[in-house]
Amino acid sequence: MTSRKAFIVGATGLIGKYLTSLLLDSDRYNEVVAITRKPLGEHAKLKNFLGGYDDLEQLSENIRGDDIYCCLGTTMKTAGSKENFRKVDYDYPLKIAQIAAQNRANQFLVVTAMGASSRSNVFYNRVKGELEEALAKIPFEGLHIFRPALLLGKRQEKRAGEHIAQVIFNVINRLFVGPLKKYKAIDYRKVANAMFSVAVEAKKGVYTYRSDDLQAY
Repeated sequence: MTSRKAFIVGATGLIGKYLTSLLLDSDRYNEVVAITRKPLGEHAKLKNFLGGYDDLEQLSENIRGDDIYCCLGTTMKTAGSKENFRKVDYDYPLKIAQIAAQNRANQFLVVTAMGASSRSNVFYNRVKGELEEALAKIPFEGLHIFRPALLLGKRQEKRAGEHIAQVIFNVINRLFVGPLKKYKAIDYRKVANAMFSVAVEAKKGVYTYRSDDLQAY
């Protein structure tokens, strides 16, 4: 079996936590590296480095692997300002990608959002789109961008508005058919499954996966 290493950020979030368990249980990797603010559970294959994302330069030697998974993301309410939101959803992921590329990572797999566009009038979507464009300039063998719709799943972090939306979408999801199916809310595990499956395929180039593409996983 080929020796491979995975690196993940955002490992304590909804998608990232489940994805980390997939990586650890998989035979694809003999080592999984995660940088988190709070410690993860124990696992023979897990190397967990503690630190804030403002300390990325100091942690740069640990930001390496064959496959880099980025599940970082916040909300405007949690961030408290546009500046802080941009730091979490643009600055940190881009810096991680740049360091990983310098450390010769092969693939970068990142979660953005449905509607991501650098030309969007919506600040959230515009930042996501700007990140996608910046990442595309980094010479990875493979860049894989995942754009899920509203995520279905129970977060540790309370997001009241998102919880209400989840309840509504659980009821009306079946109405989204045909051209509307891309708006269907999606189970967070499907996004994680898609990220891992795409990494295994190891396609070269830049690929974007819409939410309706991810529903198949």
